[in-house]
Amino acid sequence: MLKFLRDYINDAEQNHTALGHFNISNIEGFWAVVRAAKELNLPVIIGVSEGERDFIGVKQVKALVDVTRQDLNHPIFLNADHTYSLDRAKEAIDAGFDGVIIDGAKLSFEENFKLTKECVEYAQQKNKNILVEGELGYIGQSSKVLDSLPEGVTEDSLTTPEEAKEFVRETGIDLFAPAVGNVHGMLKNGNEPKLNISLIKEIRGVAGVPLVLHGGSGNTNKDLQNAIDAGVSIIHINTELRVAYISALKKELQENPEEVAPYKVMRPSVIAMQKVIEEKLSLFNKL
Repeated sequence: MLKFLRDYINDAEQNHTALGHFNISNIEGFWAVVRAAKELNLPVIIGVSEGERDFIGVKQVKALVDVTRQDLNHPIFLNADHTYSLDRAKEAIDAGFDGVIIDGAKLSFEENFKLTKECVEYAQQKNKNILVEGELGYIGQSSKVLDSLPEGVTEDSLTTPEEAKEFVRETGIDLFAPAVGNVHGMLKNGNEPKLNISLIKEIRGVAGVPLVLHGGSGNTNKDLQNAIDAGVSIIHINTELRVAYISALKKELQENPEEVAPYKVMRPSVIAMQKVIEEKLSLFNKL
C-alpha cells in the first residue's frame, strides 16, 4: 500500500535525500516523469503551475495521475505549483491534489501571512493529508532562460531565519520555500548564483518543517547535494526540462521534416526529458 506524500518527505529527511518535483505542460512531460520514477523505483512529485493547469486541465491532470498511480502502484504525487490566489488554491484542493503552493512572495509580509494562513485553514477543513507550502523571500516567477537575474532578486530578498520561524509558526504550513540564493529560470551564461548553504541549514533549524528548494534548474550538482545535506527535502526542476524538450523537438523537426505523426515527432522529447529527470533523481537520492 502506498504511503502519503508527507511520509515520503519524512523518509527523505531521515535519509538525507530529496524528492524530485518536476513540472509538466503536456502528456509528453507526464510520461517522462513517470517512466523515470518507475525506472529508478523512486517516489516523485509532478508539479503544475497555474498556466500549466489551465493548459492541461485541473481535473484532467488529477485523473491522469490517479489512474497511473493505481495502475503502476507507484508513488506519484500531484502538486499545484505557484498558486497566487486563494480561489486557485481552493480549486486544486477541491480537486484532490496532494499539495498546493500558495505563493505570496511578492506581497508584503502581512499580506503573504494572511493569504497563506487562509489557505492552510481551508486545506485542513477539506483534507488534512493535503500539504500546504508557503513561500517567503523573492526568487523571480518565470521558468525561462534568462539574460540576467530576475528584477527584484537581491541580497535583500533572501529569507531571514527570524522571518522563517515566525511565518511557519503563525501560518501552520506543512512545507516552507525560502529564498536562499536560488532563482527561477536559468541564466544563459550558465553562471547560476550559488546557494547559501549556511542559511539553508539555519532556516531548517528554526522553521520546524521540511524545506523546499525552488529554481533548482542550472544549479551545480555539488550545490544541490549540499542543500540536501543542509535540510532541503524537495527540489523543483522545470526550466531544464523545457530546454530539453524544445531542443529535442527542434532537432527532430530538422532531421525529419516530412514526418506528420505527432507521436513519432514527440518521442525524442520524451526521451530527452526522461534522461534529465533520471539524472536529477539519481543525484537527489545519492544513487
